[in-house]
Amino acid sequence: MKIAIASDHAGFDQKPAMIEYLKGLGHEVVDLGPDSAERCDYPDYADKVARRVASGDAERGVLICGTGIGMALTADKVAGVRAAVIQTPQFAHLFREHNNGNVLCISGRFTTFEVNKQIVDEFLTTEFGGGRHEGRVQKIMREDDPDFGGVEE
Repeated sequence: MKIAIASDHAGFDQKPAMIEYLKGLGHEVVDLGPDSAERCDYPDYADKVARRVASGDAERGVLICGTGIGMALTADKVAGVRAAVIQTPQFAHLFREHNNGNVLCISGRFTTFEVNKQIVDEFLTTEFGGGRHEGRVQKIMREDDPDFGGVEE
């Protein structure tokens, strides 16, 4: 699987090890930065990963920042992306199974690397459940359409 990955300064310490971990699992990994732990703006890196996933140039994205929150807020605004902050392997499983999530946002400050590896494993190995979840994902994605006027009251 081709995976785009990036971090900000707060997630940088875990990024090199995560890249090596992913490569060790046989994945192709595209590192979109940064190249150091110097302070940087997480929205820039979240945008890079989200656009790679949305265009199909990467099958999944992994973003690491202090909490994952800012990365998720940014990435999810890119049409075609379903991004979320995930803090447990169980949530990662459900994110894929129920929401067909394609960009994982994790915390480099509050979650250990060992737990983040477990989260990434679930994110990469869990298949979308389809079925009753398919219609719900379609409803999520209609929000990307600028002509969608919202659900009528």
